[in-house]
Amino acid sequence: MTTETAKPRLYEKFQSDVLPGLMSKHNIKNVLAAPRLTKVVISMGVGEAKENKGLIDAAATDLTLIAGQKCQLTTARVSVSNFRLREGMPIGCRVTLRGDRMWEFVDRLISVVVPRIKDFRGLKSKLDGGGNYSMGLDDQLVFPEIDLDRVKHHQGMNITFVTTADNDALGRELLEGLGMPFRKSGKKA
Repeated sequence: MTTETAKPRLYEKFQSDVLPGLMSKHNIKNVLAAPRLTKVVISMGVGEAKENKGLIDAAATDLTLIAGQKCQLTTARVSVSNFRLREGMPIGCRVTLRGDRMWEFVDRLISVVVPRIKDFRGLKSKLDGGGNYSMGLDDQLVFPEIDLDRVKHHQGMNITFVTTADNDALGRELLEGLGMPFRKSGKKA
């Protein structure tokens, strides 16, 4: 007897609404040629970690809670004496999400986290030229997984959405179909 697990809600929306809409609008015949989200990379740079080693551990714990997956520590590649930085020092952490964890995270980000951003008027709609989108958050406290009483250091993060779209217009259309609340084109990005 096999037990099937339910697919993430956003993935089902992608399969039933977004994918067929993109294929018919852009006259794409092959399902595999249609743009899709391949991975989400979340990273935190902790520059103050060179003075206080506990900050990198706290950031790694928070990022693991947010992503639902153990994060990887990133280290300095070169020594920079002006910044008192040595090669191999831990200076941040990152996690790459794929599959169901990726879809669950994007769903939580769009429906729970983004509405909690203070003075939110929409996300900047500029992509990188290859159909990928990066956004930054000033604080990890917008995620409901983080215990406000436990946080001693406020830490920002970068979130990158990697797609198979070959241009920005197609990538933006894919992300808008998934529910990304971009600013309207009348305002500056």
